[in-house]
Amino acid sequence: MKFENSKKLYNKGLENLVGAVNSPVRAFASVGGNPLFIKKAKGSKIVDVDNNEYVDLVLSYGPMILGHRHKSVEKAVKKTLKKGYSFGASTKNEIKLAKIVCDAFPGMDKVRFVNSGTEAVLSGIRLARAFTGKDKIIKFSGCYHGHQDALLVAAGSGLATLSLPGSKGVPEGAVKNTLIAEYNNLESVKSHFEKYDDIAGVIIEPVGGNMGVVVPQNNFLKDLKELAHKNGALLIADEVMTGFRSKFGGAQELLGVEADITCLGKVIGGGFPVGAYGARNEIMENVAPLGGMYQAGTLSGNPIAMAGGIATLTELKRQNPYDYFGGIGNKIESILLNAAKRYDVALTVNRFGSMINPFFTKEHVTDFKKAQTSDTEKFATFFWEMIKNGVFLPPSQFEAWFLSSAITEKDLKIIAKATDKAMLAVSKM
Repeated sequence: MKFENSKKLYNKGLENLVGAVNSPVRAFASVGGNPLFIKKAKGSKIVDVDNNEYVDLVLSYGPMILGHRHKSVEKAVKKTLKKGYSFGASTKNEIKLAKIVCDAFPGMDKVRFVNSGTEAVLSGIRLARAFTGKDKIIKFSGCYHGHQDALLVAAGSGLATLSLPGSKGVPEGAVKNTLIAEYNNLESVKSHFEKYDDIAGVIIEPVGGNMGVVVPQNNFLKDLKELAHKNGALLIADEVMTGFRSKFGGAQELLGVEADITCLGKVIGGGFPVGAYGARNEIMENVAPLGGMYQAGTLSGNPIAMAGGIATLTELKRQNPYDYFGGIGNKIESILLNAAKRYDVALTVNRFGSMINPFFTKEHVTDFKKAQTSDTEKFATFFWEMIKNGVFLPPSQFEAWFLSSAITEKDLKIIAKATDKAMLAVSKM
């Protein structure tokens, strides 16, 4: 494969874009080389500016669950475009999408649409503070909740200590009310509740998607909610990645827990910028104009995003592809593990619903520390070999792969062939 046009665009982009990208992960910093520039996509395939075609396992980091340019979604968006792009006023489709979303999540009576997952999470946290009258938030190492100041933090030297900023430009004061715990470790959460009495909420990805796919163990989420409620705090589920990806609704329901506040994004916009947060009435009635917690957005409920979301979720419910995802995921997991065994490469594969991730480690990955035992140099080699053989992956060991209902048996054969070549390359390192 040649990547000359991507290289030219990258060099041209350096002049007026920061690092020639608009999101750091696109810079390929963790895998080396120049980023790829994409020209078009359709169904299960994505095509770069050099006309290289790939089976897409990035899917815009989740929202293209039906594949690219699904006919129902495209039809709905084109119809809406003819009526106008943005009004700064309410539309009927906001009500329609709100009902679809609320009906899919037990305990969610009302929802507020915003423009991104980051905005959904920062609003959900503000709501937890407004409802409880408390200030501190517990988050988990390895869980990413957007680039807001209060959650861009590192764990520091101990689980029960206040966090340190994890990004330049974030003052210590911005994270003074953020506490770090360890995923799948309830004791690390208990230690915070024992030390502080002003914790408003605990925020978690029900299934980690930003440290690779990491699944809760031994009723962790159930115990977490019980602990939070015992101490007057709320459980906030960040389902920006997991929402509608393991069932029609949330991963939390499959895992046997009902969050107090749920944050959403990705799939509910059908590929257009959107986010949402929702909860039962007594919590949501704290949000303006019903209550004193102010949150607003001129483009919230954008008609194009609402149309894309309604069409995506309607088609998703019709297809009900979750058993299909299970079958595809199982096949890809077997492809990865068999290739690793064939070439004597240490590999662990984690999977949940339509999310999957290989780790180049012998460890059973249940938290961020174990995820970090992965050999990222091996992943970089694996990544580029997969790219050269027609499979588009997230350019990071710690990003989940996503499946779409557009993937075919032919695509699986491409994935299998590419995986064999990539694992062989890794074994020669």
